[in-house]
Amino acid sequence: MISGLAARIAHRRREPVAVQALRSTAAAVLSYVVALRLSSEPNPLTAPLTALLVVQVTLYSTLTTSIRRVNSVVVGVLIAIGFSVLVGLTWWSLGLLILASLVVGHLVRVDEFVPEVAISAMLVLGVTQVADTAWDRVLETLIGAAVGLLVNLLVAPPVWVGPAGAAITDLATRMSRLLNHLGEESLGTGKVEQAAARLHEARRLDNDIAQVDAALRQAEDSLRFNPRVKEGLLFRLVLRTGLDTLEICAVVLRVACRTLTDLARARPDGPLFAPQTTVALRQVLMHTAIAVESFAQLITAQVSANAEEAEARLTGELAVARANRDRLADLLLADVGEDPAQWQLHGALLAEIDRVLDELGVDKRSQRLLEELDHHTRSRRTGRLRGRLRRRRSDRERPSA
Repeated sequence: MISGLAARIAHRRREPVAVQALRSTAAAVLSYVVALRLSSEPNPLTAPLTALLVVQVTLYSTLTTSIRRVNSVVVGVLIAIGFSVLVGLTWWSLGLLILASLVVGHLVRVDEFVPEVAISAMLVLGVTQVADTAWDRVLETLIGAAVGLLVNLLVAPPVWVGPAGAAITDLATRMSRLLNHLGEESLGTGKVEQAAARLHEARRLDNDIAQVDAALRQAEDSLRFNPRVKEGLLFRLVLRTGLDTLEICAVVLRVACRTLTDLARARPDGPLFAPQTTVALRQVLMHTAIAVESFAQLITAQVSANAEEAEARLTGELAVARANRDRLADLLLADVGEDPAQWQLHGALLAEIDRVLDELGVDKRSQRLLEELDHHTRSRRTGRLRGRLRRRRSDRERPSA
């Protein structure tokens, strides 16, 4: 029992959330101690506040955030100094101060820290000794930002690849569950309510994809400028292209659910398909569901362990699914001969199954990954070429001595 508790504690210590909490706390306390020595304020809380906000979950976001945050505070302080000299603090000058701060905040492009410009200006304007307090606030902000950057450089930020991989796996599990439900319900009578419920379930995948995309963006930022990661670009592209594939499959699944809903409305009192066709469709959907989960295991295994087993399983499931798909196509063709009115929906369902199987293919995935790598390489070369062209142009335009 004690060993199990110790293992859980050790695991928690390695989790990104726990690591981030410790780093943020250390940065805030350290910045407060430094500000007590350098600032004339008795309680320089601006420094730990700045450090707490600057030490973001990734080094990349910390570098970009600290610059914008310091900029927003300094601009707010300067605006407050100008208002204190000209008009002082009244109800109408407070309104003008807030309006001016928000406008200037957009002009200096501090992005999400536009409200911080107005907050800094109001806090400084409301103090009696405006000038002294203003510069102390600037000093505390610089201390907090510097300590936050120092903590990120000395204590490497956590890598959020694990949570992103778990989010992708969870998304694939929900997609697999939907495919299995479609296969199970196709064995019974076609009910419009059941088909509409599955269509609603497929639509909810859009929200799931948005959440996974947010987790993946955090993981991508954690890989940038991180000394603990040697192949950050490859990791980012593997996960990103994998999520793109699952997103395409989710869209196609939604369309397939729409097709099955239309079939259910056309046959409200009877089965959707003939018995043999129903069994074949169930086999296709079942093996496609396993292939979706195998695909998620493959792209997450690329950033954690050997992916050969996951790739072999994916290839095998896709082969079985395609064989059942060919059998399903023959049976649907026979059904169309008996009920020509449904030929368009049958063809649409086959096309949607083909698209999902094609997107999950190993060759398709490798092709997309290579294209992204080539695109990134060309972008970097283009950027370097543009930099050299700008330097050459400035050298030509520079007047000779």
